[in-house]
Amino acid sequence: MKILGSDIRVGNIIEYKNDLWKCLKIQSVNRGNLRAYNQVELKSVTKGTKLNERFRASETVERASFDEKKFQFLYAAGDELVFMDSKDFEQINIKKEMLEESEKFLKENLEVTMLFYQDKPVSIELPKSVEYEVVETDSIVKGQTATGSYKPATIQNMIKIMVPPFINQGDIILVDTETQEYLKKV
Repeated sequence: MKILGSDIRVGNIIEYKNDLWKCLKIQSVNRGNLRAYNQVELKSVTKGTKLNERFRASETVERASFDEKKFQFLYAAGDELVFMDSKDFEQINIKKEMLEESEKFLKENLEVTMLFYQDKPVSIELPKSVEYEVVETDSIVKGQTATGSYKPATIQNMIKIMVPPFINQGDIILVDTETQEYLKKV
């Protein structure tokens, strides 16, 4: 499936230069009257090498087509993560390096989408947002309730994020797994 260079997102896997590449970072650039482009950092799914490429907004690239299956995260075992197929209860082990930074957002029983290319797992997509419990946060200092002020908090899996002042220890919050930002209190 062809997609525009402006539609490439973090986590997408594209077929480019006879290989599969996973998008790690994107920087959109639109300078005045010049043409807009995305500066994209790619990592080879098969070789592990990195590549920085520039894709114009009007340029098209081939998004790799995959078989998708729903899996449930069970536990971590050394440098591997164990997932279970939600339909037939088959278990599969995946190397932690496949998830990179996203691994810290895994929690027990979290449902993820695993992408297979030629019957081989190549990527795992986390849900857009996940609920976590606030494990630790600072108390509110009087006068610090101005709009836009945030305080540090630690959520499950020891992830540190910024939250609004009204969030307390023990609260359940919704966190965006892509941007690692607070979304709302549940």
